[in-house]
Amino acid sequence: MNQAVLNENNVVLNVAKEKKHEAIARAGRLLVHNGYVKEEYIEGMHKREESLTTYVGNGVAIPHGMPEYVGYIVKSGLVVLQYPEGIDFGAGNRAYLLIGIAGKDDEYMEILAGIAVVCQDEDNVQKLRQATSKKEILKILTEGEQDD
Repeated sequence: MNQAVLNENNVVLNVAKEKKHEAIARAGRLLVHNGYVKEEYIEGMHKREESLTTYVGNGVAIPHGMPEYVGYIVKSGLVVLQYPEGIDFGAGNRAYLLIGIAGKDDEYMEILAGIAVVCQDEDNVQKLRQATSKKEILKILTEGEQDD
């Protein structure tokens, strides 16, 4: 994953406990702030969550916009928010990591696949949850994608 998609400016550690709606909005605002999407994309992220949860298991949620909101994506990017206390995603699911994504064109599936590979490994998720630096988060997310 290249620097343009994921860098230290896209990582927030130790976010205080908040509701799911607020956490998704926070991820969206960071995507906006870092130039990946326009403000309207956040609405698409909320609509996605209303139609189908973005909780993917292993303490990870991957909020992203509905397909009709792709026009608001400026360039591909992702943000990572670490919640030590977790966020209630309903149905007994608690997310400790929120990975907000915006993928332009075909990059969307590529980004999602890379994250999925890293996050399906419980050890990686545990390391991401306990990471104490942005560099550590970046290292786990990028090295987890590489073949051994």
